[in-house]
Amino acid sequence: MAAGHSTRLGGVTGRYLISTFGCQMNEHDSERIAGVLESDGYVSTSDAEDAEIVVLNTCAIRENADRRLYGALGHLKPLKDRRPRMRIVVAGCLAQKDQGAIQAKAPWVDVVIGTHALPSLLALVRAAERDGPQMDVREYTEVFPSALPARRGSKHHAWVSVSVGCDNRCTFCIVPLVRGPQLSRSIGDILAEVHGLARQGVVEVTLLGQNVNTYGRDLTAPDSPSRPRFAELLRAVNEIDGIRRIRFTSPHPHDFTDDVVQAMAESDRVCEHIHFPLQSGSDRVLRAMKRSYRAERYLSWLARIREAVPAMAVTTDIIVGFPGETEEDFAGTMRVVEAARFDAAFTFQYSPRPGTPAGSYPNRLPKAVVQERFDRLVELQERISLERNRELIGDVVEVLVEGEGRKGNLKARSRTNKLVHMSGEVPAGSFAWVELDEAHPHHLAGRLVEAPAAAVAAVAAVVA
Repeated sequence: MAAGHSTRLGGVTGRYLISTFGCQMNEHDSERIAGVLESDGYVSTSDAEDAEIVVLNTCAIRENADRRLYGALGHLKPLKDRRPRMRIVVAGCLAQKDQGAIQAKAPWVDVVIGTHALPSLLALVRAAERDGPQMDVREYTEVFPSALPARRGSKHHAWVSVSVGCDNRCTFCIVPLVRGPQLSRSIGDILAEVHGLARQGVVEVTLLGQNVNTYGRDLTAPDSPSRPRFAELLRAVNEIDGIRRIRFTSPHPHDFTDDVVQAMAESDRVCEHIHFPLQSGSDRVLRAMKRSYRAERYLSWLARIREAVPAMAVTTDIIVGFPGETEEDFAGTMRVVEAARFDAAFTFQYSPRPGTPAGSYPNRLPKAVVQERFDRLVELQERISLERNRELIGDVVEVLVEGEGRKGNLKARSRTNKLVHMSGEVPAGSFAWVELDEAHPHHLAGRLVEAPAAAVAAVAAVVA
């Protein structure tokens, strides 16, 4: 059926609501789900009472993802009972993982759609109207999600998926089970999408992949000299007129090869921020996690990157309480965090995921022990984050305005991915210059100033 010609039942709203749990890949998929629905005439609503279709786009990384899903479904059941023609869709990683168990636990769910089946969404919804609950959790991707229409949450920023899936086998991670092996898009498709975004007024793109800096390794034979690499992709996107900022996530430390570091240093639109997941500072735990580095090697890679790009801001992921983690292991993590001086860290208490090797490991730690270590780690990182931000007071930085923030202020983002609060009237999507005069662990504050002359000239060259 052609887009825009719906088989919706008479008297219903034609509105949809999407709730997104999880990572940037889920956000990207939600933009595609919204685009598919809007191509068929649906419009967005923020009120479930007003929605014909409610989509829960789920994450499966942590145990509380299950609780969040079934809690949300429990809240939707009375609404579904009152409005039986409303369709409830569970999408994403938890749909791929739990599959039929979702409708067994919540039989009022109409559609379960996995990570590879988004192009089938409308067909599944229509089949549910005719025939009852539907499920598609295929294990392969026929249409790359980025080929689908999108309704983006921002007019100035866009996620650009360069690959799906992951070939790593970290023992704590469920991503390979729910997203499959790595599958890269052609570099031509990616550049065509970014060119189109630039024509639409997008000024910042984030290249997205489960392990983004192994982009292209699956496209041709391993010995092919023409195989596209992530460094080449960065350089190519850097040449696209109109794009002023390039970010990427999520990488693996091992794959910050010299060519990637050099491309970052030489590409003026690639922002001075990397996510550099540590996971643990204990060599013994890293070995049990099947991470391909040890603490000293990790720190040496980080030093190499900072030498190439001195202004680089660094964020990380850290897991506390991995099975068998001792106090000595945790002390190793604290030492690495102190040495690395991260700008921020996403800290997690280990959560076993069924189907992962670590999910069956013995020597699970008591909750109280994990919580106490977690609290110590957060306290250390909060101190370091505040110290790092205080070093920036007095600097004049370029920010991209995101919109209204707290207490009537504007919120903006620096090239180093720092959240900046400021006063003034500047439209979202605009660039501005701010003198930083206040520091907190999770954000900075400042006042609008005139752009430096050199910066004006540089911008003119970019947008010409």
